[in-house]
Amino acid sequence: MAAFGSTADKARIALRHIIMVLVFWLPPQRRKKIERWLRGREEFKKLQRSDWVLMSWGKSGRTWLRVMLSRAYTLKANLPASELLDFDNLKAVHPELPAVFFTHNNYLRDYTGNAQSKSHFKGKRIVLLVRDPRDVAVSQFFQWQFRMRPNKKFINDYPPHGADITTWDFVLDKEAGVPRIIDYFNGWARAIPELQDVLVVRYEDMRSDPAEVLRRIFAFTGTDISEQQVAEAVEFAAYENMKKMEQDSFFKGSGARVKAADKDNPQSFKVRKAKVGGFRDYFTDEQCNELDAMMQSLDPIFGYAQPHSSGKSS
Repeated sequence: MAAFGSTADKARIALRHIIMVLVFWLPPQRRKKIERWLRGREEFKKLQRSDWVLMSWGKSGRTWLRVMLSRAYTLKANLPASELLDFDNLKAVHPELPAVFFTHNNYLRDYTGNAQSKSHFKGKRIVLLVRDPRDVAVSQFFQWQFRMRPNKKFINDYPPHGADITTWDFVLDKEAGVPRIIDYFNGWARAIPELQDVLVVRYEDMRSDPAEVLRRIFAFTGTDISEQQVAEAVEFAAYENMKKMEQDSFFKGSGARVKAADKDNPQSFKVRKAKVGGFRDYFTDEQCNELDAMMQSLDPIFGYAQPHSSGKSS
């Protein structure tokens, strides 16, 4: 099986590491700018070679969707189930499979200079995966607390490593919490008419009917996957099996992508609760009402801005 990443991709990553060592003496903000530009350059090269793009904000269910896609593709190509889709690694051994570019459109903006515009995605089919920003922010808090490397926190303007911050403070953070996520979604809502070739997929719909969501994605992206392969992919990526595969480091060569940071701490798992509306378990009724009010500024195209009843979920 092909190794993760092409030779050119690996060379660009190696070059980034070398450059960052050479500029370690520069002021932190200057180093941050350089690293984000270099990461954006790496992503842009992949974007150009991709067959389609999976766009999301972090902690929106992308790993779960990646596992379902991977299993459907490996079934189609008769490849081992332990092979995880990572851009063009499956295409390298089975040309009928697509190169899928997974991105948050984070570093790309630094390389292209398109701080607000999404024009660098023109001509690409884009699957936009979204999730309730309130659930995303809570899940991202645990990602930040237990899984995110200190440098990743720094270059992405998250609260600094080791900061004494509550879940509530985090979800209100303008750079990492609900306000930033809503702004991100609204930016995509404005871009959809211009880009046109965009399929919006909701995490909540994946939870209620994952097979139907997979069918829509395969139809949109142009890969012929059978009903049997869809059904097997859904079963393979079921919650309990995902937890077990993460515990056992089932996906070889995937790094920390589907691997627990601490096997003794359930909150450090990539696959944590997978609960719709679970944010309410962490806050008071008054805090939930405040988050509900913030959601009214989210574009209704995503279906999350409707009023919610107060009180925690049962």
